[in-house]
Amino acid sequence: MTTTPATSRHAGTLVTGANGEFGHGLIRTLYDAGRRDLIALDVREIDASLRPMCREAIVGDITDAALLSRLHANYEIHSIFHLAALLSTRSEFNPEAAHEVNVVGTVHLLKLAADEAASHGSPVKFMFPSSIAVYGMGSLETKEQAGAVGEDQYLEPTTMYGCNKLACEHLGRYYARHYRQLARDRPRGSGRVDFRCIRFPGVISAFTLPSGGTSDYAPEMIHAAAKGEAYACFVRDDTRIPFVTMPDAIEALLRLHDADAKGLMRTVYNITAFAPSAGEVASIVRRHFRSADLSFRPDVERQGIVDSWPADVDDSAARHDWGFQPRHNLNAAFEEYLIPNIRAHYAE
Repeated sequence: MTTTPATSRHAGTLVTGANGEFGHGLIRTLYDAGRRDLIALDVREIDASLRPMCREAIVGDITDAALLSRLHANYEIHSIFHLAALLSTRSEFNPEAAHEVNVVGTVHLLKLAADEAASHGSPVKFMFPSSIAVYGMGSLETKEQAGAVGEDQYLEPTTMYGCNKLACEHLGRYYARHYRQLARDRPRGSGRVDFRCIRFPGVISAFTLPSGGTSDYAPEMIHAAAKGEAYACFVRDDTRIPFVTMPDAIEALLRLHDADAKGLMRTVYNITAFAPSAGEVASIVRRHFRSADLSFRPDVERQGIVDSWPADVDDSAARHDWGFQPRHNLNAAFEEYLIPNIRAHYAE
C-alpha cells in the first residue's frame, strides 16, 4: 500500500461485517456517542437504517486488497472493529472458503492497520471478536473436571471456525508485538497495531432470529415457545456452555476499546455472564410459556462440537484489567431482555 499524506484524508473508524446484528448495534452505539467518522463495510448492501450514521457505506470484500488500498488512500483510520467472518456452521461445509475469509481477510486488515499506524504515527486499535470455539476440551470428563477455563488452556479447537479464530488471535499478537521484527524500519512505539481481542461465549440476542449456529439452541427454545411450536433441542439437557447477551457483548467491546493500554496485561480476554445447562434454559422457558413443547433430541455431530467447549470460562482478567461487568445475569437476561422482546416480536 502506498502512503498518502494524512492531511488529504478523512478521519475514519472502520466497521467490517456492518450488516450483522453486532454491526448494527455497534454502529448505533458509536453514532449515539457522537462518532461521525464511521465507515461501514459488508459484502451485502449496507442496511438503509445505518447509512445516515456513516461517513461512508461500502459494499465490498475484506479479501479485496485493492479495496483496502483505496481505504488507506482516502482515510486516516484510528480504529478497526473487525466483525466480518464466515460463521461456524458454514465454515464446516466449506473450510477452505472459511480460511480465506476468516484468516486471509484478517491478515489484509491487520496490514491495513499497520500501514495506517505507520502513516499517521498513532497506534491503530484493532478490535477482534474471537470465540469460545477456539477451545477443545478433549473429552466430557476433561470438560467436567476443568471448571472455569482460562485464556491459555485447552486450545485445540475441533472446528474450522475455531481454528481460524485461534490463528487470528496469534496473528493479532504478532502484528502488535513482533511485526517485521528483523526489518530496519520496523514500526516502534506509537506507530503500531494495538490489537485487542475478546473471546466471546455464546451470544444470545432478542432481535435476531436464530440461524442454526452451534450455540443457538437457547434462543431457538424461546422463539419456538413464543410461536407455539414444538422444539427438539439438538443437545442433551445436561449440556453446559457460557453465554452473554448481545447488549453486554457490544458494551464489552467498546469498554475494551476505550481502556487505557497501560492497564491491559493481555491481548486476548475471556468474558462470560452465565452458564446454564440446556435443561435449565428449558425450565426457564417453560416457566414463561406454560404451553411450551420442548424436548431433547441430540444431534451427534453438533453435540460433539458443543461438548468440546468449556462449561465455563474464567474472565477474571477482563474484570480486573478493564472493568468488564455484564448487566445481565441469567435471570435478568431472560426476564428483562429475552422474554419480553421476543414475546413482543411475535405479538406484532
